[in-house]
Parts: sequence; C-alpha cells; structure tokens
Amino acid sequence: MKRLTCCLIATLLVCMSAAVMADDSTNDGWISIFDGKTLDGWQASERPENWTVEDGAIVGRGPRSHLFYKKRQFKDCEFKAEVKLNHGGNSGMYFRAKFAKGWPEGYEAQVNNSGPDPVRTGSLYHLKPILKKLVDDDTWWTQHIIVKGNHIVIKVNGKTVVDYVDKDNTYKKGYLALQQHNLGSVVQYRKLMVKPLD
Repeated sequence: MKRLTCCLIATLLVCMSAAVMADDSTNDGWISIFDGKTLDGWQASERPENWTVEDGAIVGRGPRSHLFYKKRQFKDCEFKAEVKLNHGGNSGMYFRAKFAKGWPEGYEAQVNNSGPDPVRTGSLYHLKPILKKLVDDDTWWTQHIIVKGNHIVIKVNGKTVVDYVDKDNTYKKGYLALQQHNLGSVVQYRKLMVKPLD
C-alpha cells in the first residue's frame, strides 16, 4: 500500500511539474514570451502609450518607440514571431539589444515591406541588406532569427534570406525588442517565442 501511495504521489508531482512547464515552454525548448492578453514582461524604453494588446497581438503605432522583453537577456538564441505591417510601415525585431531611449544598440532584423527605407523585411540592418520585397502589406508572415556566436541567420516564412557571420562580433548579449519606427506605421506581433541556445 505504501509503495502504491508513493507511486501515485510521484506520478502526480511529475504531472504537476509538466503542467507548470507547459505554461512557459514547449518540449523542444521554445518559450512563449507573450501571453496574448497583456504586456507582462515587456517594457518600452520611451512612449509606452504606443504599445497595446489587441486581438491577441502586440500592436505598435505612433512615433518612435522600442518595446523590450525585460525578463532576461540572451546571448545565443532563436527568436521568432508572426508579424503584420501596414502599407508604408516600418518596424524591426531586435536581439542582443541594450535597453535605452532612442535607437537601441543591438542587432536588428528589419520589418519593412513598402516603407521609404529601401532596406526590406529579412535584412540584418546595417550589415546584410535585402532590397527585394518578400512580403505583401497587411498579411501575416513569420520572421525567425537564429544567432549563435557571431553567426546570424534570418528566415522569412521558413526561407533563409540572411546567413551572415559578423567578424566583429559586434553585440554579444542583450535583450529582445520590438520596434515602432515612426508615426503612420502600424505593426502587429503575435506568437512571440524564444529558444535559448546557451
């Protein structure tokens, strides 16, 4: 009887532990960093009023603002999200970024399909530009960043568009962040996930 009771308790504890882990991560190491309802864990470096949650997505609009995931910093990781951008909009997904007002120091995977800047979605800004339009306005797409050491890969809808080695290893560790670039731009992010690799 004691052995049966111990087995039942052990099984219950394992199940409870699995249920708790399921809230934050999946079995393959991915961690959800957006609950679809609130900005819990996120902090704007300026103009926090520019960020809201609407219909299960983080929405950025208004003048320049950057929204940082402040629960932890990352070195090597994968970072992905589903993104939607209006016509003429401009945004970006930052990684290894420094929390600060203004334009953050850090790597940026560009989000820009039809804005005035010729550097388009999928680019590693300042380092590896993509000048071809890969995504239509007002449609959802997936952007997936993989960074290990100084090797950076950016995928758009599952296709690798950047495979780059930063010989200077410019940024080594920092926060993940979302950009709202300028007035008139409206960007939406959902299903934000990170997978630590270090």
